[in-house]
Amino acid sequence: MRIVIGADHAGYELKQQIARYLLAQGHQVQDLGTHGPKRVDYPDFAVLVARAVVAGEAERGILICGTGIGMSIAANKVRGARAAVCTDCYMARMARQHNDARILCLGGRVLGLGSALDVVEVFLRTDFVGGRHAQRVDKISALERKE
Repeated sequence: MRIVIGADHAGYELKQQIARYLLAQGHQVQDLGTHGPKRVDYPDFAVLVARAVVAGEAERGILICGTGIGMSIAANKVRGARAAVCTDCYMARMARQHNDARILCLGGRVLGLGSALDVVEVFLRTDFVGGRHAQRVDKISALERKE
């Protein structure tokens, strides 16, 4: 799977570890930064990852900041991004199955490496179930077009 990944300074270390893990699993990973622990602004990286996913350059995106919240808010400003903060495997599964989330947002100050990798795995291997959920996702897309 093609995955784009990005983080701010608070998510940098976790991003590095997740990227290495994904590469070892055979995924194609494009790291859009940050490339060091120096303080940066999370919206700069959220927009890069969201645009890449929406443009079809990657099938999924992963964004990491301190809590995942800021990245999610910023990424969701890009029409069609559907970024979800997930702190456990249930949330990751529901974000994919019910919401067709394409970008996973994680908190580098919230999750340890083991938990984060579990969430990433569930997010990547879970499919959107469609059905009644597709109608709801379509309503979200219609809202984006109106706003």
